[in-house]
Amino acid sequence: MIKSLYTRVVLIFLVAVIGGTVISFFMATWVFKDKLNENLQIPLLNFGQDMVQIFNTLPYHEADRFIRDMHQLESYHVRIYEETGQFTAYGKLHGNQLAPVTMEQVQAVLDGEVIQVIPSGISSILVGIPLTTEMGTRAMFIQTIALPSTSFSIKLILNFATYALVIGSVVFLVAAMFLVKPIKKLTQATKHIAGGDFNVELNIKQSGELGTLAKSFEDMAEELQQLEQMRRDFVSNVSHEVQSPLTSISGYALALKQVDVSDDEKHRYLDIIISEANRMSKMSDSLLKLSLLESKTQPMHLDTFSLDEQIRRVIVSLQPQWSSRNIDFELQLKAVRLMADYDQLHQVWTNILTNSIKFSSPNDTIEISMKQSANHVIVRITDRGIGISLEDQQRIFERFFKADRSHSHKYEGSGMGLAIVKQIVLLHRGEIEVESELGHGTTMIVKLPITLN
Repeated sequence: MIKSLYTRVVLIFLVAVIGGTVISFFMATWVFKDKLNENLQIPLLNFGQDMVQIFNTLPYHEADRFIRDMHQLESYHVRIYEETGQFTAYGKLHGNQLAPVTMEQVQAVLDGEVIQVIPSGISSILVGIPLTTEMGTRAMFIQTIALPSTSFSIKLILNFATYALVIGSVVFLVAAMFLVKPIKKLTQATKHIAGGDFNVELNIKQSGELGTLAKSFEDMAEELQQLEQMRRDFVSNVSHEVQSPLTSISGYALALKQVDVSDDEKHRYLDIIISEANRMSKMSDSLLKLSLLESKTQPMHLDTFSLDEQIRRVIVSLQPQWSSRNIDFELQLKAVRLMADYDQLHQVWTNILTNSIKFSSPNDTIEISMKQSANHVIVRITDRGIGISLEDQQRIFERFFKADRSHSHKYEGSGMGLAIVKQIVLLHRGEIEVESELGHGTTMIVKLPITLN
């Protein structure tokens, strides 16, 4: 099997062109054969009638001498048959070019019948005409000879077809090289990507399908590179997030083995171990939940409920967090009912409000407003906390990303909350945006459809 695309393209072209040329030649011959023969019959019959007129006008011997000097014999060959089958020939013709004449045909002409025979091919026509002379009735058969111009035309056509095939093949070979070149580049780029090298530049400037394919391939390579970087960051973040509580658990567990540890210290160590274990458990649950949301394997239980009432319930459930810091809420909630997964949206408001409370200062106010249009509802949650830089706003919805890196020891969290929020909003065919300025608070904007069809 031929593996080279270039070789296969060239072979297909040659087979198609050569086969098409041969088939076209035979088809043209077959289509125009009857027409050409018909056109040749007219001068042949006219010449035959002139021959009859000559024999009718001149004595046989004078007519014989006259005919032998005729220039038309360069185009026609004449045979005059007697009843015995012997014939007198006029004109030069090799024996292998002589069209066969049967005695049945001779007898038919002697009986006064005019016959036309097309033995084979084009311009090979034989006409039999009765001829009455002073020597008696004869059967005259006139055969056309291929004209020099006809032979020249056939040679010209064959030479033209040959030159066209050769030149066309050379041009196609060169064109095929340019056609296959970008495909070879794509093949090499695929091998690089398979080896883990996603930094691929094809530099293919062609338009059309190949140009589109090359652009799509470069976009794919760029996305794969981003995914690979996300995978590495994910592994690094998981290792870091898991290592920190494990180190604490291991350290305090070793401290408990000391014999001189007081009861109060033992209780404090155990509380720390339990807290770190709970943190690991929450992170594991968040990872599992995010994985289910991203793979869309977690079923949605749609129900129609009051969105404003749900947000109020979330605020009440978070009272221990905001009341201890004397944080107030300013609500502008209209009565809005929508169809959604109640538990998933409850998670959305819990995660967003938890961040707002966590990054707000004591005695701050968190504003929550709701605006309804014909098909959507927009919820805005604004705090006056530490804010988010413009650079970090592009990444806050990535898993494990923490915008508060400079305050990582002050604010607890795994960096999974907003990643879960975004996946839930996307599953509800909604949108989520962030507006923030470093040091001047943050506004989370969630847009949800009223109904899910």
